[in-house]
Amino acid sequence: MHTHQLLMIEDDHRLADMVVTYLGQNALAVRHCPDAASGLAVLEQAALPDLLILDLMLPDLDGLEVCRRLRALPGAAAQVPVLMLTAKGDPMDRVVGLEIGADDYLPKPFEPRELLARIRALLRRQARGALAATLAPTHSLRFGSLEIDRDARTVHVAGAPAELTSYQFDLLVALAERAGRVLTRDQIMEAVRGRELEAFDRSIDVHMGRIRAAIEADPKNPKRILTVRGVGYVFAKQQD
Repeated sequence: MHTHQLLMIEDDHRLADMVVTYLGQNALAVRHCPDAASGLAVLEQAALPDLLILDLMLPDLDGLEVCRRLRALPGAAAQVPVLMLTAKGDPMDRVVGLEIGADDYLPKPFEPRELLARIRALLRRQARGALAATLAPTHSLRFGSLEIDRDARTVHVAGAPAELTSYQFDLLVALAERAGRVLTRDQIMEAVRGRELEAFDRSIDVHMGRIRAAIEADPKNPKRILTVRGVGYVFAKQQD
């Protein structure tokens, strides 16, 4: 029985067929769209996928633009986890992808087992976030003009909404709930993901940069999320 519905936007039909078959054997149903236009049409429908597998290189729009448009959609569509597939060897493509809202990336060629592991990790993270939203206290976290609503999973700065991905929201909550405490990158990852055996990379720094861009008045000179060199990050307690 399929427990999750996924969408894959990929113009390589041979690769897509392999992924659809392999993930189907592991209780994941995958709908395949060969181009950005058809994929965006699916994402704009009411029945959203649980996760999007998105190729960087597409015949009509590149994956970065698709990710931008997804994150700009209203409501739950903007929270769909995105796993980006990259064929390019330039790490900057991956960094840009994470900056505009992708939750994870996987370079081609890849092992199907690694794809499955990353998908499962993203789905577990999403499920934990949803559970935390139902169990969290009804009050919001407030730090001056910054308001973090754990129930609605929204962030506002001076009343204006701050756009964050689901993963970035969880990272912000993990820091804000421990305001004033210096956390290593590993501690932050553990607070968000749980004790999962996943390879760590510098992508967390990219996500922190994206969070700063959303909530800081001057992201280059942050006042809330501070870097502790050689250690990690700390969420400052001061009010505006």
